[in-house]
Amino acid sequence: MIMPDLAGRVAIVTGSSIGIGRGCAIELARCGADVTVNYRSQKHEAEKTAQEIRALGRRALIVQCDVSVREQVQEMVDRTANELGSVDIAVANAASGIRKPFLELEVKDVQDAWDTSLWGVFHICQIAARQMVQQNRGGKLCVVSSVHSNMPFKQNVSYNTAKAGANQMAITIANELVEHRIHVNVLEPGWTDTPGERQHFTEKQIQEQGPKLPIGRIGTIEDMGKAVAFLCSDDADYITGSVLRVDGGFSFPDWRIMRR
Repeated sequence: MIMPDLAGRVAIVTGSSIGIGRGCAIELARCGADVTVNYRSQKHEAEKTAQEIRALGRRALIVQCDVSVREQVQEMVDRTANELGSVDIAVANAASGIRKPFLELEVKDVQDAWDTSLWGVFHICQIAARQMVQQNRGGKLCVVSSVHSNMPFKQNVSYNTAKAGANQMAITIANELVEHRIHVNVLEPGWTDTPGERQHFTEKQIQEQGPKLPIGRIGTIEDMGKAVAFLCSDDADYITGSVLRVDGGFSFPDWRIMRR
């Protein structure tokens, strides 16, 4: 398989210490990009991601940053531009949410989720885009959303709403930034094997239910990383304002009905 060529590009991936963010950061590096690895609290995991990137012969900058805090995001983008030379790609992956019945939700539960999953997306996309406009050579923004954006899973009001909002935000940004040759697209993962899933499902449940998906297995962070690398490459230069669903058929309506 011919990989996308990202040689000479510099990427920022928010929330890249673990999970889908890690998969994206490593795959971008595998395709030739230098990467800023962002984490909020898991420094050790961020260092592991950076080690894998450096083992591929690429540079890795580790930056602690809460994406809901705009000043911290600005500092991360500035550091990336100054220390790695530019900002050519930004992947807005960091997200949070709480699974709780709607009638039991506290305002703070929802606020915390939206601060990261909506405001965080806004901050990194806007600040990175401003840097790209200043550089005057285009760029790529990719928002990691979810099939939750249009599937009303119970006990996920804050997360579902944030992902739907992030989709609309991204395609609207795409419409505005096309004149600057900045492409903006969305990745919609389905059920993916990440540490976060193990907060809600046992290993046995994952092993038993994964093969029942239409494609026969649960998704991997590598699957998501490859899709993001494509969207952030020259191979996707005619794609902007699009939503790429990578879910192994999880959202097929007939399969969902049969599983009830």
